[in-house]
Parts: sequence; C-alpha cells; structure tokens
Amino acid sequence: MELFTPREIVEELDKYIIGQAEAKRSVAVALRNRYRRSRLDDKSREEITPKNIIMKGPTGVGKTEIARRLAKLVKAPLVKVEATKFTEVGYVGRDVESMVRDLVEAAIRLVKEERYEELKPRATKAAVDKLVKVILPIRKELSPDVPEAQLVESISEELMDGKLDEMQVEVEVSEPPKTLQMNAVGQGEINLGDIFKQMSGAQHKKKRKLYVKDAMRMLVMEESDKLIDNDSVNAEALRRAEQEGIIFIDEIDKIAGAGVGSSHGGPDVSREGVQRDILPIVEGSTVTTKYGSIRTDFILFIAAGAFHVSDVKDLIPELQGRFPVVVTLDSLTKEDFVRILTEPSNALLKMYSALLKVDGVDLKFTKDAIERIAELASFENTNSENIGARRLHSLIEKLLTEVSFEAHGEPIELLVDRAYVDSHLAKEYQDLDLKRYII
Repeated sequence: MELFTPREIVEELDKYIIGQAEAKRSVAVALRNRYRRSRLDDKSREEITPKNIIMKGPTGVGKTEIARRLAKLVKAPLVKVEATKFTEVGYVGRDVESMVRDLVEAAIRLVKEERYEELKPRATKAAVDKLVKVILPIRKELSPDVPEAQLVESISEELMDGKLDEMQVEVEVSEPPKTLQMNAVGQGEINLGDIFKQMSGAQHKKKRKLYVKDAMRMLVMEESDKLIDNDSVNAEALRRAEQEGIIFIDEIDKIAGAGVGSSHGGPDVSREGVQRDILPIVEGSTVTTKYGSIRTDFILFIAAGAFHVSDVKDLIPELQGRFPVVVTLDSLTKEDFVRILTEPSNALLKMYSALLKVDGVDLKFTKDAIERIAELASFENTNSENIGARRLHSLIEKLLTEVSFEAHGEPIELLVDRAYVDSHLAKEYQDLDLKRYII
C-alpha cells in the first residue's frame, strides 16, 4: 500500500471531486488507519478493524467517484456492488458472498497487471524471437546475400521500433479456454474451461493471420502467462483483498425502507433479509472462493445511498452498528457546477474540447457561458429530478450536438458564449425565464 497522509489523500481527491470536504476527510482517515494498522505487531493488528462508512447524499454529488478515486490512489482492490441486486438466502438471485468473490477477482486482476509489467521485458524479448522466426524466411527471399545473423538483428530492431507494425504475418497463438461458469453452493464459481484444460494438459493452438502489432500484443501476453507464477499471484491477491480490499455498496437506502425493522410482511421483509445476510460479511466471516478462503474482518466497507424516503436509522440496528461513520454529502450549487466544469483534471469542458479537437474543432467557452450552463443545471436539478453533476453531461451533450454531428476534420473555431448557450438550450432557457414570473 502506498503511503499517503490524510491531507495528501484529500488533495488528490480534490483534483477530481469538487466540495464534499467531510466525506473526503472521513475516507482519508479510514485509509490512513489502514497504513497505521499495517505497522503494528501481529497481535495488535488482529484487534483493529476498519471503521466502515456510510455516505448519505443525493445522486451525482461524488459518492461513487470518491470510492473509485480512492482505490486508484492506493492501488487497492475495489469492487462496487448495488445492494438491490442481492436477494435473501433461499431466493433466486445473487447471494451477498458474491461481493467478496468479486473483490478477490479484482485483486487477481490488479496483481496480474503488476506482474505482467514486471515480466514485460522478458516476455517482449520472447515474442520478438518468435516473430523473427516467422519473418526471417521472407527476408531471406528478398535479401539472399545478407548473412542470417545480420537479418535477425535487423528484424529485431525493426520490431522493437514498431516499423513492422502494419506487416501481416501468420502466427500460432493459444486459444483461451471456453468460460462456461457454474455455481457451487458455498464454493463460489467454477470455470469448467479451466478444469478441462488442466485435465487434458494441452493448450489449444491456432494459426492466425494478424498484423505484427496485434501478433506482438498476443504473443507478449502468452509469454507473460508462461512466466507468471499463478500460485504466487493468487496468494498475494487473497492477502490484498483481505487486508486492503474495499467493497463499495451502493443504493443501500433501497434495502432500508421506512420502518423496515417493524415490518411484518411484503417487500420490507425481503429487504431486512438482505440486510441480515450482509451483516455477517461486514462483521467478519470466512468466505470460500475458487482461489482459497478469505476473511472479511479487515475489508473496508463503504456504503452509499440517497436516503430520500428512508434514513440510516431505518437499517437494522446491528448493521448500523457496523457502520460507525456516517457522513452527509451536500447537494451541488451553481458555484459548484462552475468549478466542476472547469477545475478538475477531468473537467467536462476539457474533455469535450479534447474530443472535438480530434475533428479539427477549436472549442472555447466564455466565462458567462460557463455560468449560464451552471445556472441552467442548478435550475433543472431544483425543479425536476436532482441528478447532481450528471445534469451537466445532459446539458453539454445538447449544447454541442450540432457541432459534434457536423465536425469532420475541417478546422473550425467555435466560441461558446451566453447567447450561444441560450439559443441551443432554448427549452431550458424558456423554463428558467418563465420561473421568474411565478410567485
């Protein structure tokens, strides 16, 4: 786990998420406590469990983005699940243990990516050697008087420099096993393709005609798979999922329901059943996966929900007790929208400008245009469904539909000012103007 102070974590989150200081500070402290715990002796570590968090606030204000950026920041395994997808034990649907199995799969991918990066130089060399053998006969025909050693060196250099990327070659590549999945009760998922592959002991090969760049990519992956120690990957992935994993449970308010604890029938009983199934996972239990068993005691759980028609107190008391930190995220204001449009590293206007630049459009926004877009977004959220920053995506798409359709590579300079915004978002403008006369 990379070392960041809480202040540094908040500063990193500020690059992508506007406002929500309380939520950022809470997750920063939770993350730093993981590092602090890792520095303790084994006996003390066993006694310290994460302080799970509930983020309460309307949609589109940054709840999911905080968790996603957090995981990227520390390269921790993270899985996002929706509480509404789970069903009580005994009913058809996803069981709650599947979220832990998904976390292990995320950890496997994370560790494999790191190992592939470490093995890339060796795997690339092996892939180049294979391609040289394929291309060498062709070169020999073209240059019969050149010594073979010289041809091999020349081909290797050209392959490494990407000069042969568009050349077509016929190479033999491995075919991935068919992924027919079955569920075994209490055992997670079983991949029959992997089982048959292990039983046969053979790897199916197939000759394919590919461009060199595609053949190189496939051969590098194939060589990396040969070099990688899967047992080591699985062991490290289980350790990371167990000690550093983050499970983000979205829409937890949808399984709360007003007065859920006092219900005696109907859908509220099912919701309470899902909560009771989630409880042992959050409290700490052992879940069996196809890579081995994993304890959930030290996984950090972050739950989120809008809680429009219910409240955190409507969750069963035992589950509330396992989420001691509750933070409220604020609704976004016009000023927040202005900042969202311009300040973050992935600000909307920067992204759309970059996209349209591909087709020769030099897109610029005036200050009053940005304020007008923010004003319309704030109005729409106040007077219809409040979808937070997602409203900006909707407005920008409408605003730029015409130029996005017409752009085809010819250089165009487009200055978006307030008048342009009003003319292209006429309906939203009329609704806002009409609002002034309603008492």
